[in-house]
Parts: sequence; structure tokens; C-alpha cells
Amino acid sequence: MTESGAIKTSARSSGSIVLLTLAAAQFLMTLDTSVMNVAIATVAKDVGTTVTGIQFAITLYTLVMAAFMITGGKIGQIIGRKKAFMIGCIVYGCGSGVTALSKSLPVLILGWSVLEGLGAALILPAVVALVATNFARAERPRAYGLVASAGAVAVAVGPLVGGLFTTYASWRWVFAGEVVMVLAILLLTRRMADSPPVPGVHLDLVGTLLSAAGLGMIVYGVIRSGTWGFVQPKPDAPQWFGMSPVVWLLLGGGAVLVLFALWESRRLRQNKGALLDPRMLKIPRFQGGLTSFFFQFMLQSGLFFVIPLFLSVALGLSAVATGVRLLPLSITLLVSAVGVPRLFPHASPRRIVRVGFGLLFLGFLRLVPFVPVAEMKQLRAELAHEEAG
Repeated sequence: MTESGAIKTSARSSGSIVLLTLAAAQFLMTLDTSVMNVAIATVAKDVGTTVTGIQFAITLYTLVMAAFMITGGKIGQIIGRKKAFMIGCIVYGCGSGVTALSKSLPVLILGWSVLEGLGAALILPAVVALVATNFARAERPRAYGLVASAGAVAVAVGPLVGGLFTTYASWRWVFAGEVVMVLAILLLTRRMADSPPVPGVHLDLVGTLLSAAGLGMIVYGVIRSGTWGFVQPKPDAPQWFGMSPVVWLLLGGGAVLVLFALWESRRLRQNKGALLDPRMLKIPRFQGGLTSFFFQFMLQSGLFFVIPLFLSVALGLSAVATGVRLLPLSITLLVSAVGVPRLFPHASPRRIVRVGFGLLFLGFLRLVPFVPVAEMKQLRAELAHEEAG
């Protein structure tokens, strides 16, 4: 083999390792929720809480990750993406270890929701930047596609893995395994090329606090609406000025987000760094993309939470049986994520999104006649009883 051929082979090998490392990180970020959805009832029993408590922990993980995602990206610009990626992996691994050892809901929330959420907020923006740093422009679409597919693989295999561990061992081993995966990712990270810190970038601590507080109030209000009532308070629920606290939480969260937008606009007028440029929200394509992502994740997350809960709690299926019944849904998601870009590389993204939402709508319509009303009422009653207890 010539010297130039050896160099090319070495470069391809190094690129494959970098791609494997970034895909493994993306896989890890998605695995938690898909694994735990089939074990919600078991986890709730083990840590001495209710299904609603575990739902809150799942939602809080997503909230922490989303609330600090922009800040995580800014930190990557300040200290370098590779360093931010490694720090995020360490924080995430510590969170997984705490979760594996948790004996109560507060400890579970600390490890799973807070530490893992903060770690993910550092990792995910760094993954996007590191793909751009380590791959040439022509190779980036393939690299981004494979990294995104790793998330789809996690969604696909998560329910079955969670069912197997929950039934034959313990759900705690899933998080212990994540610690091992994090150590392997950190060992492979040394092969990555880093991007230098961006000069003149500073953290917007006030903007971070405002965005996190506004989103937190809104999400917490939505979570508690089933227990407290949306507008009119339910019996034995708290009242604020004669109405359910949910209304005031939503209004207060919206007001805080308005203050966040005003604060960011003020920083931009002063030529200071901002977490978000509110003018971006006025771009029609950006609005359309955000709207599509919002409804996609809302429907997908709701589907992967409600159906496993119904199968395990209302129908009494084991975690393995629940995972097996979710496997066709997971496989379809994986095949679509990997197959569509390969088979239709030049298809219009807008057309693909429209077809996807159309199929999703037809799927929900098909499910409606099969919804057993009696079992759903029983499930709601059991959840309400657990929450009251």
C-alpha cells in the first residue's frame, strides 16, 4: 500500500471512530425515556412513588435539557466544543450512576432529571458542532443522518431492552450500563478534532434564568392540570383567587417568557451576546419548522408514554410483553429514519413532512375504534387513586 493510500485509510478509520462516538452519545441521550416508558409502574413501586411522580421525572428531564440547551451551546463556544462534550458526558454519567442507586423519588429526580438533563444540554449542541468540525462539507449530510439515526435506533430497541432488564434483572442495570457507555465514549473522544473557542462570547445568566423559569412554570402547570383541574379547581385541589393554580402558572410562565424576549432584544440592541434572537421567530420558514417539531415531538412523546402505560397498568402486561408489542412501532420509526434519506435522497423535505403527518393522522384515526373505554376509565381512576394516596 502506498503512503497516500495508508493516510486515506487512516483518515477513514479515524472518521468512523469519531462518527461512532458521536452516534453513541446521541443514542444515549434518547435511550433513557424509551427504556423507562415500559418500566414506569415498576420504577414507581421501587422508589416509593406514583406513576405521576415518574411522569414528572421524565418531563423534568426533557425540561432541564430544553431549558439549558442554548446555554450549553454558548458554553461550547466559550470553552470549545470537545471540552463541553466531555464535561457533558461526565455530568451525564454521574447522573446515571445516581439514578441506578436511587431509593426515592427526589434522588431519582436529582440523577435522572437534573444531572442527566444538564449533561444532555452540553452534549447535544456539541455533537452538531463536532460533526461540522470533523467532516468535510460533502460528508456532513451522511454523518448527520447517521447520528440522527442513532436516536431512532434507541427509540426502536429501548422498549425491548427496558422490558428485558425490568423483567429478568432490574431497570437499575440500564443506568449502570450507561455509566460504562459514557466511559467508553470518553476514551474515544481523544480521536476527535476540536473547534477553537469563539472570542467575545459571554453567558447570559439572566436570560438563562428567565427562559428556564418561564418554561418550568408552563410545563409544571400542564403536568398538574390533570390533578388540580385546568380552570376550575377539582375537589380537594388548591385554589388561587377562586381558580385552579394551573391557569396562573400558565399565565405567569407566559409573562416570564415575554420578559425573556424583551431582555434578549435589549441585549442585542446593546451589541451584547444573547441566548436567542427574537427576530428569528418572525421568519416564516423558521416558524414552520418550529411548529412541525413541536407537534411531532408532542405526539410522539405522548404516544410512547400513554401506550406503554396502558399496556402495563390497564392490561397488566409484563415489561417484556409491553416492549414486544411496541417493537413494530419502533422498527417502523427506525426504517423510516434510515430508509427515506437513502431511497429518496432528493425528495422535498416539506413533502416528506406532509406525508409523515398525514400517516400519523391516519394511524391515530385507526386507533380510535380500538380504545377500550372501560379500561381507560379504570386506568384514570387508578392513577387518581395513587396520586391521592
